[in-house]
Amino acid sequence: MSADQPREGAEPSLLLSARDIRELAEAAGIRPSKQRGQNFVIDPNTVRTIVERADVRPGSAVLEVGPGLGSLTLGLLEAGADVAAIELDRGLAQLLPLTLRARGIAPDRYRLVHADALAVTELPELPEAGEPRILVANLPYNVATPILLTLLQRFPQLREAIVMVQSEVVDRLAASPGSRIYGAPSVKAAWYGRTERAGQISRQVFWPVPNVDSSLLRLTRHEQPMGTEEERERVFAVVDAAFAQRRKTLRAALGGWAGSSARAEEILRAAGVDPGARGETLDVARFHAIARAADGIA
Repeated sequence: MSADQPREGAEPSLLLSARDIRELAEAAGIRPSKQRGQNFVIDPNTVRTIVERADVRPGSAVLEVGPGLGSLTLGLLEAGADVAAIELDRGLAQLLPLTLRARGIAPDRYRLVHADALAVTELPELPEAGEPRILVANLPYNVATPILLTLLQRFPQLREAIVMVQSEVVDRLAASPGSRIYGAPSVKAAWYGRTERAGQISRQVFWPVPNVDSSLLRLTRHEQPMGTEEERERVFAVVDAAFAQRRKTLRAALGGWAGSSARAEEILRAAGVDPGARGETLDVARFHAIARAADGIA
């Protein structure tokens, strides 16, 4: 018996097998787009793992970005969640409702938005579950970090995210100060919440098979925001300046942002930060302190 076949007496699974996915794509004339970073999950057990790690349960309101052919969407629905999905590809956006209907999914269990996730400014409310509170997605490799950070910034109601992305991206987003791979994305993710690796995914579960490894990233949002939206913008400006020239000292790297190296040093000393340090040694709280010190000196 294959891993995706139900046991005798068990409820039939909603999940798509590898064969189902290929047949759906062939019938609709769909081929994965390398330009859009499309790699479809074709292994039901991987879908189950993602859903379990996301702790999705009946009544959960989930946001999914890039549902593709519906593998993860059906896994979330099977677990009892209601799903708001954002899909950029027109062909996939047209096919998904047909796939869900064929699996017996009631129309009020999901909402589909045909749009670029980076351009979405409002999330659809689910009829029963309300507004999405958790992001669960297999994000396109080429835009994973911008999508994640943009959604966290625009939609504070998203309290948790578990996303499948390139392993290298997980390493960068979850990196700690002092690490060689710690950078602006690490600090920005830390502004929103606590990040951690939540599992490794074999490249063999995708179609087509990518030439990179994938992992799950979990981000749990801070109970209290680190600051206002205005503060976030100021902090991120400091972060961008510090890592634009990451091998320079903060006194030098922040010179353009502050107006001069001398003023940068004044701000850094007011924040209690060594002007000779580099950005890669500071955590998000220290960057916040620098932005606040600049406001106080202005």
